Amino acid sequence: MSKLVIISVSPGTSVQDAGRFGAQRYGLVPSGAVDRLALAAANALVGNALFAATIELGPLSSVVTARGGAVRVALTGATRPADVAGQPMAPNTSVTIADGESLNIGVARSGTFGYLAIEGGVRGELMFGSLAVNARAGLGSPYPRPLQPGDELQVATASSANEKRIDLPAAVEGPIRVVLGPQDDEFDDAKELFLGSEWKISAMSDRMGYRLEGPVIKHLHGHNTVSDGTVNGSIQVPGMGQPIVLMPDRGTTGGYPKIATVISSDLGRFGQTQPGRGFRFKAVTMAEAQAEYRATAELLQSLPGRVHDANILMLDIKALQSANVAGVAVSAMDSWTWQTQLSAEAQD
Repeated sequence: MSKLVIISVSPGTSVQDAGRFGAQRYGLVPSGAVDRLALAAANALVGNALFAATIELGPLSSVVTARGGAVRVALTGATRPADVAGQPMAPNTSVTIADGESLNIGVARSGTFGYLAIEGGVRGELMFGSLAVNARAGLGSPYPRPLQPGDELQVATASSANEKRIDLPAAVEGPIRVVLGPQDDEFDDAKELFLGSEWKISAMSDRMGYRLEGPVIKHLHGHNTVSDGTVNGSIQVPGMGQPIVLMPDRGTTGGYPKIATVISSDLGRFGQTQPGRGFRFKAVTMAEAQAEYRATAELLQSLPGRVHDANILMLDIKALQSANVAGVAVSAMDSWTWQTQLSAEAQD
């Protein structure tokens, strides 16, 4: 048995899996990873079940240390620098942290959330079938809150398996796709404004909802409706006219009109959008959304087959610095290396 000790951690870092399901009718929040593809890819790299619990990393830097034995991990999601004891870690690969060594994870350069999977998974007590953390509800395990310095995760000692990499398809570019409704009839011409405008995610956003910055979306009949069910990606428009996209820690019902819903296949991409970066929405049909869902499901199922040995070349930097890589090197201060030849030439 080993431990992964949190030395320093980005705000917004918590344990997340696929979420808890089957009880939203009782008001139980689903939670779970913002980017399910990145979650599944990280788990595939260390041989876990695809939707096992990982550490969902916030956008700032973090440091974790192995104690009591080596720990094998994999890092996916937001692009960011990382190293183990000074050795750079490539993205979408696994690496073994030796006992006493630290994995240093830098600030996200693109994207927001990273996923640190641990071989053997995170150990904790299931709460309604999941370890996923929702701090507002006090749910999750092993800590029902964001991770803090000094927290210790009980984990399996690393196996002797080769390090792995995973081949993922190129990231999808372009607008975030949505299906209009279910209350789009409450907006009339404002739908064209919604689809035709550039939006940015406000810094006042979290795992409950992403607040959007852009034009004011006006309602036809006021902003209060009879509360009904919500889903991840529901786009509510409150009275101020600035839409809010509901995220995994959302409430299970809401009373603001919903102009559209982000399709499931684009939720992870949307969730990785950094605050202040402009983007647009594009309306698609229900049939198109369902076709994209099936394609995403097939991609998730294919992930274990996309894993290969990493063939990582580890360089000993200290040994390299002390080696004479230039061949037979000489010093200009050693007169024997040039004066003898000069004397012979002078005699000619």
